Amino acid sequence: MKHILILFLLLSLFVTSCASSSASASSNTPTTYIQNKGSDTIVNLALAWAERYQTLRPDVRISVTGGGSGTGIAALINGTVDLASASRQIKAEEVESARAKGIEPLEHIIARDAIAVVVNSENRVKELTLQQIADIYSGKITNWSEVGGEDRPIVKLSRETNSGTHVYFLETVLRLGNSDDKTLFSTDTLLLPSSEGIIAEVRQNPNAIGYD
Repeated sequence: MKHILILFLLLSLFVTSCASSSASASSNTPTTYIQNKGSDTIVNLALAWAERYQTLRPDVRISVTGGGSGTGIAALINGTVDLASASRQIKAEEVESARAKGIEPLEHIIARDAIAVVVNSENRVKELTLQQIADIYSGKITNWSEVGGEDRPIVKLSRETNSGTHVYFLETVLRLGNSDDKTLFSTDTLLLPSSEGIIAEVRQNPNAIGYD
């Protein structure tokens, strides 16, 4: 079991594509294949949209895979996909890399989501401030007793660095929205490849804290 702490952070979900022109399909148009890769946060939504679109356009086949926002954007820049889903905005340096290869990224906000911070159901800590969460993930707070819990070490869980959610959490929570702040995740933070992995670990580890 897990508890959801009272902290919800709103983030925007994006889809980035390459600028191109295409004609409307007709009944004898050959099948068009579209590759969409990126944020695991958006995979289920992107799959649902792909299925719906394919019912309207049987001449189109859409492949949707995850792997992280950074992975999807890198694939778009390298020309191996047509769409990149991301839970963060495309970075200035990524735009420069794309343009250097003759690609002009087009970015659209497609949804808004929230991040919840979660702890194990055995943890008696029910609330944390944004500053306390920042101090936990930066390593300033290392024991649950420092925030009203039992005398137990805090096990910090995060998404991997190629995740847009990881980047958003770093910028909004650890750095409290201060673009001049260079605070990083504590080196003992465990990086997991998916939100499902974080939830599974929080469910079985009474000392864990994560976000989803």
